[in-house]
Amino acid sequence: MGETASDASADRKHYAELLAGFTAPMPSVKERKAAGKALRAKVPHERHADYRPAPKRADSIAILEEQAKTRLPFLVPIRYARMLASPFAFLRGSAAVMAADLARTPVTGLTVQACGDMHVANFGWFASAERNLVFGINDFDETLPGAWEWDLKRLAASAVVAGRFLGADKVLCEDSARAAVRSYRKRMREYAEMGNLAVWYSRIDEQGILAALSPVARIIAKRIMAKAQQRGHIQVLAKMAELVDDRHRIVEDRPLIVRETHTDDGLPIREALAHTLKRYVVSLPDERRTLFARYRVVDVARKVVGVGSVGTRCWVALMSGNGPDDPLFIQYKEAQPSVLAPYSKTPRWECEGKRVVVGQRLIQGAPDIFLGWGVQPNGHHFYIRQLRDMKGGLEFNPNTMHGKNFPEYCKLCGWALALAHAKSGDPAAIAGYLGKSDGMDEAVARFAAAYAEQTDRDHDALVKAAKNKRVPVAKVS
Repeated sequence: MGETASDASADRKHYAELLAGFTAPMPSVKERKAAGKALRAKVPHERHADYRPAPKRADSIAILEEQAKTRLPFLVPIRYARMLASPFAFLRGSAAVMAADLARTPVTGLTVQACGDMHVANFGWFASAERNLVFGINDFDETLPGAWEWDLKRLAASAVVAGRFLGADKVLCEDSARAAVRSYRKRMREYAEMGNLAVWYSRIDEQGILAALSPVARIIAKRIMAKAQQRGHIQVLAKMAELVDDRHRIVEDRPLIVRETHTDDGLPIREALAHTLKRYVVSLPDERRTLFARYRVVDVARKVVGVGSVGTRCWVALMSGNGPDDPLFIQYKEAQPSVLAPYSKTPRWECEGKRVVVGQRLIQGAPDIFLGWGVQPNGHHFYIRQLRDMKGGLEFNPNTMHGKNFPEYCKLCGWALALAHAKSGDPAAIAGYLGKSDGMDEAVARFAAAYAEQTDRDHDALVKAAKNKRVPVAKVS
């Protein structure tokens, strides 16, 4: 069917608008900073300090129950069990609860590609395509365009909640939140003065991390990075698989890792995986399709991951390339609508997996070379990535981690968040709004302390719901 006159007219209008955008003068850094600064009259820094539960605040447990309706029912009790472990675990699993609260807080109207689930455990070290170790955000399931304040406030609140979990006192917890916001503010000023390509290519590499830390924290960081460098596919093979009749098999760890014969939809695993990979490879660039095509599936298993993600469909496939000593582990993960979607004006994505991948490529800076997406015949949206590729992070264990170094880690988190927002938003406007003083640091730290109290109350509500058998809870070792 040929192009109609109306089609041609619409195309001409589209290209004219596009050309006008490229040829229109761009406001200078100074002008954009001034515009950001002017927003303080509309939303003063001190307004960000307030957190009060809405008079008709939604029941936090009801929000979790609503999410559970789209999850695999036999895994939902594991999710609740993990969230019951501590207020910090609850915060990690309740991004939807906090999104509803953040949507009522003041914002400047400046948007970025928001993470949507920004907390201190969603950062880590990973390999760039050039095989260098970098630090950044490592969870993008909820990413969507949104207010930069939402990410910053959730990060600061998580610093207080995590600090308490680690045994830090009130002063140190609030110092940790303040350190994250201060680092975000200062780094944003730096990115505001840099060229667009310079920001795009910026990385928080090993040298930059070590230079930003104190001598004691530097020793800890070196230890974590050394461990991350050893976490490749060969290491995963030794940990997750065993030889059976000269063939590697993924080792089961029920109910967390299970080698199923059929999916929950009743399809044989091999058939379902073939459907999935057929749709996935289309999303890869041509050269990476060629590389991926050199691997063959050896084994596959269902795997429970994270806290908030528990109950979504997640599978791990072991693939083999140039012989048994050339393994590739890929992770298939179901993608559902972002928790920010009800509060964002962004149109619904045809594929939620593509939403995750596009968001990650935009703000992570060094995405996985095998990152891709697709939609299955049964309608489930998904994305695929490597299971491990020099990946590592801080272990939030109160028995082994001292809270006194926690503010320095939060400083790195603030830096990484600033870089993500600078890549996807207008760093000059945000920097202009933040300013040079510590007004925003203090305001968000106060918000964080207040929201930590809300998290305690919500966690208590989940404890009560478990005791009353309102929610099912699995026995976990």
